[in-house]
Amino acid sequence: MSIAGKLQSLRERIEQTGRDPNEVTIVAVTKGFGPEAVRAARAAGLLDVGENRVQEALEKMAAEPDASMVWHLIGHLQRNKARHIPGRFALVHSLDSIELAEELAKRVETAGTRQRVLIQVNVAGEAQKSGCAPDLAPALVKRVAALESLALEGLMTMAPLTGDLARQRDTFRGLRRLRDALQEEGTWLPSLSMGMSDDFATAVEEGATVIRLGTALFGPRTTA
Repeated sequence: MSIAGKLQSLRERIEQTGRDPNEVTIVAVTKGFGPEAVRAARAAGLLDVGENRVQEALEKMAAEPDASMVWHLIGHLQRNKARHIPGRFALVHSLDSIELAEELAKRVETAGTRQRVLIQVNVAGEAQKSGCAPDLAPALVKRVAALESLALEGLMTMAPLTGDLARQRDTFRGLRRLRDALQEEGTWLPSLSMGMSDDFATAVEEGATVIRLGTALFGPRTTA
């Protein structure tokens, strides 16, 4: 099936959850695929593209220069890579510490721009995953919201890699409940980035506004 055909099927699956597909942004994750994946996404009308690694993203941006593409950094951001973010990435999904937020804010301010960001929360508590602990999220949210060069839009999480739908749902529901509690305290967080190729339908059911899809669009990866 073509990328356009897969995209249509994915939107139909979103609609089956009871959500309006227009309310859910699909980010095409090109990690492990070559620049041809960016071209394929663009040809299918999918302009939101996500990368896990800054360097891989920069190489693809150079190979496929197109101002219409909306680049997302969805993987862990190292502080020494923050200088590459301003002017290149529309949305950073993975702020997880005050130190990283302050470094990014400094780089963005120097560039004379403003950076849209999400805070990554390790709801599942898995040691191998990035993200702040849920009990530390309120303080981080307040600090990031106070940084004028950063525009905090919401939260991000990843569910455990498991076929246990209940565990997946608990993770996504936990992020939504955390977001709702923070909004009750006065911080508007409209975006929930959660759900990947294997679990996006559950994430959408639990309120995802952004889903990150790689293999569901491009098939199995040939590189890590």
